[in-house]
Amino acid sequence: MLLSPGPHNILAMNITAIALQSGSSGNCIYVEACGVRLLFDAGINGKQAEARLAAHGRDIRGVDALIISHDHGDHIRYAGVYQRKYGLPLYVTQKTYDTAMKRHQLGKLKDVRFFRSDGMIRFNGVSVEAISTPHDASDGAAFVVSSESKRLGIMTDLGHVFEGLTEVVSSLDAVFIESNYDPDMLEAGLYPAFLKKRIKGPEGHLSNIEAAALLKATSGRRLKWACLSHLSEQNNSSMLALQTHRNILPQDLVLHIADRYSSTPPLFV
Repeated sequence: MLLSPGPHNILAMNITAIALQSGSSGNCIYVEACGVRLLFDAGINGKQAEARLAAHGRDIRGVDALIISHDHGDHIRYAGVYQRKYGLPLYVTQKTYDTAMKRHQLGKLKDVRFFRSDGMIRFNGVSVEAISTPHDASDGAAFVVSSESKRLGIMTDLGHVFEGLTEVVSSLDAVFIESNYDPDMLEAGLYPAFLKKRIKGPEGHLSNIEAAALLKATSGRRLKWACLSHLSEQNNSSMLALQTHRNILPQDLVLHIADRYSSTPPLFV
């Protein structure tokens, strides 16, 4: 239930999304549609997630499901807290669960529901399609949330622009898209050679240029806005990411930035 006042009936047919935080320090995205409330990833602590949702009139205890994209700590490290403190059922792939339980101290988990990284999860008129990614995790997934005729993509930690990704993004009304690094900053930066190779390799992340090229290939169709996400603190900046996209994309595509340490305002699809 929405707690803040306002004309909610007008927005009832829309999807509302809030990036609570995005980047290697922690990731969490809130999505609501048709009365269904979802959290994607648990990379920020419970107090942060609760406070940032409350600032936008949402109660974390009213969330219907926590859906995990992959086993890296910045996406799953607080999943146990979200479940034990707030009672959220955990949706995760079996491989991601098995890997995360070995790598992270998640604690005891009672309500775990498995999905396939190329499967579908349904919640009372809202569907979440999982799309398997080549990112260097055990069984990573990106997501498309569909409600009525609206489609929102959550597309971070992609690895590279893999087969079929352009078609998926072309079908979206809005998207959170990773725009992780600037190639020149990465090359000139202090990261060791193996880490640079990993980031720009086929199992790493999309650069600003790669993300913008992907959006350009799909813009002019359904896409109304893109929120640039998972920006590197050392190898990127909000200004540089926006400028790169503006140089490549049509000017009528609305761009947002998902911050590393704070939430976006509610974004409507």
